[in-house]
Amino acid sequence: MTNTDKYKLLHRGIVYDLVGMASMAVPVIGPFLDLLWAPIAARLMKKMYKGTEGRIASVIVFLEEILPFTDVIPSFTLMWLYTYVWKKQPKGQRIPIRYDE
Repeated sequence: MTNTDKYKLLHRGIVYDLVGMASMAVPVIGPFLDLLWAPIAARLMKKMYKGTEGRIASVIVFLEEILPFTDVIPSFTLMWLYTYVWKKQPKGQRIPIRYDE
């Protein structure tokens, strides 16, 4: 994945986090919007991040969106930070090459 792709993923995640937080601005109807947004957010998270980590993150974002007063947690942004900043990537292995002159 190129740096451009990584940052596109970050921008998309920030937009999704803002959509999830926007329901708090709508009195009375906001909690019902969360019921609609939670499964959509979970599918988007699973699509953005593959494998076990993506499945776990999709469950977390679903719970975060469905539970009251947790909309302020930027789940998509935190997942991006985990994936590209905090998670230790395996280091490449150096293989010495011998050659005869």
